[in-house]
Amino acid sequence: MTALGRGAAPVPLSVPWGSIGGVRTAPTILHLDMDAFYASVEQASKPSLRGKAVVVGGLGPRGVVATASYEARVFGVHSAMPMGQARRLAPHAAYLVPRFALYRSVSEQVMRLLRLLSPLVEPLSLDEAFVDLEAAGAARDEASARLAGEKLRRDIRAVTGLTGSVGLAASKMLAKIASEEAKPDGLVLVRPGTERSLLEPMPVRTLPGVGPATGDHLRRAGIATVGELAEAGEDELVRLLGRAHGHALYAMALARDERPVVAERETKSVSVEDTYDVDIHDRVRVGTEVRRLAERCVRRLRGSGLSGRTIVLKVRRYDFSTLTRSETLRGPTDDPAVVREAAARLLDSVDTTGGVRLLGVGVTGLADYTQEDLFAQAAGERAAEAEEEADEGPAEERPEVPAERRWPSGHDVRHAEHGHGWVQGSGVGRVTVRFETPYSPPGRVRTFAVDDPGLAPAEPLPLVETVPSAGQEYPAGPGSPLAVPASGGSGGGRDGGWARDDGGRTPYGDGHSLPPDGRAGAPAPGGAGSAPDGGAGGEGAGAAADRGSGAPGRGDAGGGARGRGGGGAGGGEDRGGQDSSLPRPASFPKSRSGGRGPAATSRP
Repeated sequence: MTALGRGAAPVPLSVPWGSIGGVRTAPTILHLDMDAFYASVEQASKPSLRGKAVVVGGLGPRGVVATASYEARVFGVHSAMPMGQARRLAPHAAYLVPRFALYRSVSEQVMRLLRLLSPLVEPLSLDEAFVDLEAAGAARDEASARLAGEKLRRDIRAVTGLTGSVGLAASKMLAKIASEEAKPDGLVLVRPGTERSLLEPMPVRTLPGVGPATGDHLRRAGIATVGELAEAGEDELVRLLGRAHGHALYAMALARDERPVVAERETKSVSVEDTYDVDIHDRVRVGTEVRRLAERCVRRLRGSGLSGRTIVLKVRRYDFSTLTRSETLRGPTDDPAVVREAAARLLDSVDTTGGVRLLGVGVTGLADYTQEDLFAQAAGERAAEAEEEADEGPAEERPEVPAERRWPSGHDVRHAEHGHGWVQGSGVGRVTVRFETPYSPPGRVRTFAVDDPGLAPAEPLPLVETVPSAGQEYPAGPGSPLAVPASGGSGGGRDGGWARDDGGRTPYGDGHSLPPDGRAGAPAPGGAGSAPDGGAGGEGAGAAADRGSGAPGRGDAGGGARGRGGGGAGGGEDRGGQDSSLPRPASFPKSRSGGRGPAATSRP
């Protein structure tokens, strides 16, 4: 097996692992990176886009690609690419506006699964995090770390319907490199002792902190790979890159990385910025935009429970030159008037002649308290503004003109007659909607007037269909870690079984029932609407309707008619005249004990 855990025997290191700065002897740091996260969420929620090129990002003339699906990457589309270039490369792809509220919701589900593994979880973004598996004893060695990584991937798929790539190593740097090697939908483990043999042939850009400029500088010095970086020596790297960067890169080239997984990372700044489709030339409008950005920045600041002392203004002009101005106050504040006025003063020192393409307002020097005299200052200024408005007298009333309803591409809608769908496109007074849900086949397309009274924005649906139980909802995928037994009497063993409900739908959604992975199977009462044959109990408790051709499994069914579910090979059922059988996956462990569930109402 190589350093990546695949293939031939490892190449031994010239020096032992313990002597190159590593403090771990087992690959117990896990790095998770969800695969093409935004695009994958969109594909999971829109059946008609599965397996097709999807690009998520700003759709304006100056928009940028946030994420591209793997199908779109075949055409050369990638993150941070101008959207206009992406459209030229993949003209037939689906281009969608981001739905950050949905992405955050799915991210929270993934982060909850990570925290079940360990209390030490370090999120890097919505779709990426480090986990210290040693912190809660989730893993102690290579074998247990691999099992934890595989189980995490199964759980993520069961709860969200998405895939993630996992890297396991004895350091954060190598775990992240391993997860990149594992993409898409894989797991790579770096064995301690093989780190340098893994790194040596890799390009220097693989190491964190080596960007295009540093990479070009090293290439001109004849250093193209990590192995050549290590051979150059620390003194040469310090001469080329400076003391701090040279020391850091030399340590990384020798696989030295002792950074711990930190559960909470301190926020250093809060900022917002906008890029405009057309350059802004009007100085008054530039000022209006800066005030609006300042208010948005303060809302985000207050939402984090923070205040800040230094106000920063960012201006990118028509010629792509970027100017940054800052002002430090007497103390921290979260008052919108104070931030707004500071940003306006900073704007006075910037020449916007020729036009502005981007504006941004930020706050740094963060604290969790505010300075009272700043509030008093802002209050006095607001009072003065109010007096001026009062002197002007009542404004002339003007009839309100309703604005045209906007339908962002990819966002959810609901029609009074046709149900749930999503916006496929809009323009010239029309909006095209495809009516489908994450659990339906690809839907039909219909076009409406933009002001159709039956059409309204809607909240996104969960990516995985849920099964209500005891006032809660649980994901319906196989092996869900949040799963509970269906009504009809599951066994009392640790692997409580799922059972088909009376409406003909299984939790898996395809006519099969699968046991959850190692979760308690508390007995559920039988009664009207219970599973046809009761939930299965005993060893490897699963469930199946007693109406198909599946091979019998071990363990007795719960009360009612004696169905044949359980461990071994799960039962099948006849759906539409076609028998199907689903063998019990090897990943689902057997229950150590299982008793009969209570009697369930059964049908012959």
